[in-house]
Amino acid sequence: MTERVDPALGVPEAVPAHTSSLLAAIDGPAGSGKSSVARTAAERLGFGILDTGAAYRALAWAALRTGIDLDDAAAVENLLDLWHYDITLRGAQRVVVRVPAFDGLPSEEVDVTSEIREHSVSGQVSRVSKHPAVRERLNAMFRTIVAESGLPGVVIEGRDITTVVAPDAPVRILLTARPEVRAQRRAAELPGLSPEQVLQDLIARDAKDALVVDFLNPAPGVTLVDTSELDFEQSVAAVTDIIRGAQAHQASARPEEETA
Repeated sequence: MTERVDPALGVPEAVPAHTSSLLAAIDGPAGSGKSSVARTAAERLGFGILDTGAAYRALAWAALRTGIDLDDAAAVENLLDLWHYDITLRGAQRVVVRVPAFDGLPSEEVDVTSEIREHSVSGQVSRVSKHPAVRERLNAMFRTIVAESGLPGVVIEGRDITTVVAPDAPVRILLTARPEVRAQRRAAELPGLSPEQVLQDLIARDAKDALVVDFLNPAPGVTLVDTSELDFEQSVAAVTDIIRGAQAHQASARPEEETA
């Protein structure tokens, strides 16, 4: 299923007040495994998975493609008025962006699934994500995608998910692990780098992230899942158990709501 959302309409009022789709929000520090755990848990639950980082990457790609100044908040917001963004919520991730006409070239739709992962784009994402108004509009877009998904549930993962994007989600999880454990896991995915090298990078990134968000202590109502002593399967099981518990609670509460 692919959801198309126009960020020009990205206001909270566009989201239906009620939806039966259960939202599970997952935060976590760099190297915590939140992306792989979130995706696997979503697949096993029959939920969709929404990678919010892909939208920021796609926006950065579109800004580079159209030649606008990524540091100019007004220019990036204007781009949001003109673009269209598609992302698949189930199966293999596919991201399609329709870029506006520029320099005499017509508007076109481009599959950017692979391109947004390239270093030339990754290194520019922070230049668009730093604008508060841009984050607000994309957060509204994420809420709309979930509300209109038509799925039994959606797992949404990324920065600030449990505190800013979906602070009222029925399930909010902070997935973390000790720095040395995260470094070992990340090093196994990066040939040529030792756990010691990766650990230094993670410590530096943790310090930078700590200036923006607390990834060590869960906010009120957020469930902490420390995977330091868990393998991947156990980590997925811990997350799915929490979500299934919320599903059961939601199902038991629904008859009361209907008769109220």
